[in-house]
Amino acid sequence: MNDVAVARRLEYATLSWNVVEGAVSITAGLLAGSVALVGFGVDAFIESVSGAVLLWRLQAGELGESRERAALRLVGVSFLLLAAYVLFEATASLLRREPPEASTLGIVIAATSLLIMPLLARAKRRVAARMNSRALAADSRQTQLCAYLSAILLVGLALNYLFGWWWSDPLAALIMVPIIAREGIEALRGETCGCST
Repeated sequence: MNDVAVARRLEYATLSWNVVEGAVSITAGLLAGSVALVGFGVDAFIESVSGAVLLWRLQAGELGESRERAALRLVGVSFLLLAAYVLFEATASLLRREPPEASTLGIVIAATSLLIMPLLARAKRRVAARMNSRALAADSRQTQLCAYLSAILLVGLALNYLFGWWWSDPLAALIMVPIIAREGIEALRGETCGCST
């Protein structure tokens, strides 16, 4: 199998996982009242859009620059809006002292993501190096960032679950804000999916 086919399979796997991760996280977050889980889930859906842009590039070969830039701007604005939402909701939760429910489902999805995402990121980096693809290399970094978000989320949810530290959930959400905002800024600059295959 050639490297482009492998890259496509990795993107399909990432896209599929992000859709599952997003749906489960948002559902679990709404049920538990967890701003960190909801933010994590929305982030997964936005990353799916970003991944779809790269998949589009891999399938179509050379793309019109204006179409790709427009897609990346949409992704960037979405990340920045998510960062603002998470910042507002997490701060409000802390100020109002709103404890979320413990979420076993959230812990499971965060732990699973923490296992899957580093494997996908490593595989993308290897293929990107062989293909000399800046786009795939940039996408591998975004996949690795998702692993970091998973770790932050897992710690926050576990502290709430094990010790009843309700503030750990909104605190985890606040720690996610600069990471999500950075993804948005990079997408607006066109750095999320790179400028060349």
